[in-house]
Amino acid sequence: MARKKTLHVTDTEFAVLRVLWQHGKETARRITEEVYPNCSASDFATVHSMLKRLESKGAVNRDRSTHPHGFVAAVTESDIAGLKLTELADQLSDGSMAPFILHLMEAQKLSQEEADAIRKMLKNYKPKGQ
Repeated sequence: MARKKTLHVTDTEFAVLRVLWQHGKETARRITEEVYPNCSASDFATVHSMLKRLESKGAVNRDRSTHPHGFVAAVTESDIAGLKLTELADQLSDGSMAPFILHLMEAQKLSQEEADAIRKMLKNYKPKGQ
């Protein structure tokens, strides 16, 4: 039951995306200051490389009409969370999400409100193609 290959985002790329989700359009310098508070030249080079990779993956859009260039996330935090969960499910449970939900329930990691919301979603759930 393996799913199609997903967009892979490293933890550091995720940190860059998080800055963009929180602040919207930002320059590479501003992103570097958020991710690396000491903001050395090598930190700036690292963030610039990550932005290039994220742009090539389609996760970030670059506005070349301004100088310095501005960057904005092309994916949502929810998109990436879903991709990471799917990737983990593929690795650990042949693509099944049920073990994750069951674990959260058994470990009592869900609030009553979250459990109620999941019950409501499951009640209304219709698999694709049905």
